[in-house]
Amino acid sequence: MKLYNILNGKGRDVITLNAESTLQEAATILNDRKIGAAVAMNASGKLAGVLSERDIIRRISENGIAALSMTVSDAMTKDVITATPDTSIDEGLERMTDRRIRHLPIVEGGKLVGIVSIGDLVKQKISAVEAEAEAMKQYIHAG
Repeated sequence: MKLYNILNGKGRDVITLNAESTLQEAATILNDRKIGAAVAMNASGKLAGVLSERDIIRRISENGIAALSMTVSDAMTKDVITATPDTSIDEGLERMTDRRIRHLPIVEGGKLVGIVSIGDLVKQKISAVEAEAEAMKQYIHAG
């Protein structure tokens, strides 16, 4: 199973942030959209990083309320691990586990085409295992 299967099911809409927006603006977007992270784009529309709620909390812990005036670029993860739609779910899980990240932007032809969370991948893996178990049950009962 590939990541495009997940994208086709959940949609390819990605909430993005301007890397020069403030953390206050970013926090509002994350809260309003009920999401834990968003992809940050630079002025030329290229992927610049990923900002998570955890990144915002770290900055507030270090800088107090003044952190909310900092830019997304100041707090985001810049060394972003990405995948393509053709990446397998297992490979996506491996990348996320190795890097201890919970969100994986999906890029195709240099363009952002989606994002998956570790929850999306785990849910898909559980569904596949359940389907396999059901098929085995049917096979055993048929024999």
